[in-house]
Amino acid sequence: MTRFSPSRPWDSTASDPNDETFGDVVERVTVPNLETGLDADVVLAGEPFDAAVIGRRGAAKGPNGIRNALTGVKTHSFDAGPLADDLEVGDLGDVDVSSIDTRAIQRQVREVTADIHDTDALPVFLGGDNSLTVANAGPLVDRGRVGVVNFDAHLDVREVRETPTSGTPYRQLFEEGLDAYACVGARHHETSTAYAEYLDERGGGVVTAEAVGDDPGAALERAMAAVADVEHLFVSVDCDVLDAAAAPGVSAPTPGGLTTRELFELVRTVADDDRVAGFEVVECAPPLDEGDRTVAAAARTVAHFLAGYAGGEDD
Repeated sequence: MTRFSPSRPWDSTASDPNDETFGDVVERVTVPNLETGLDADVVLAGEPFDAAVIGRRGAAKGPNGIRNALTGVKTHSFDAGPLADDLEVGDLGDVDVSSIDTRAIQRQVREVTADIHDTDALPVFLGGDNSLTVANAGPLVDRGRVGVVNFDAHLDVREVRETPTSGTPYRQLFEEGLDAYACVGARHHETSTAYAEYLDERGGGVVTAEAVGDDPGAALERAMAAVADVEHLFVSVDCDVLDAAAAPGVSAPTPGGLTTRELFELVRTVADDDRVAGFEVVECAPPLDEGDRTVAAAARTVAHFLAGYAGGEDD
């Protein structure tokens, strides 16, 4: 059975031949079995699923929305230079998420993500909703001490009641053995006291959006201190970490969030850590967007992450 549906071709939209974009450098990857390996440094994998969203749906359209926006983004970084000089980027297409049962989808997708983690390529997951973070980061929990740096307005450690949701992934991961966790960009008055206390009891780090605004470097240092003792690092970006003005196309847009410039800098810095073993951008909902602001931010978040990762690969 095919485990991925292919993405649309990657073709540059630039009219100037000097404008190298991601449309020029991302290659579609077709493999009958991931055990054969992947001829790429980084692979994109879409997860068009939003049945577990708490709030407004639309994130199932996120993978293709991010791809479409990323196609026209130029590859040059003033820090890392031209991306194609350092990284080969492939696109596996979209994972089969035909079921609407969240538990079944988490199990189904996890089988695929585990195989991706077994390759030498770094996985970059394009969500989809936050419930699949369990599938994306979960395989790492079995492979040593694992920490997550989560850029998010919310802690996402709700209790699982009838079924997992986009608000339960990190509680699920803690129950599986997650060793460390830091949330960057958390908002006041967006989290219940019970969940803040749950995370505090487990030694999790919380860095508010205000702290990032005051001093992004110091804020990130606090977050990284919470995951200092792990072997593998998974990085997650929930687009609602951004201020509603920058990212209206999310399940729960609220004021008081990070600016895109702050997020790009933080993601680029974290990506340079040689423990990074996976990355995701979730909760981008193009049908809810205004002026393509959210998909543009999500696509450029991927670009900045890859620039930071390419810089780390050179070290």
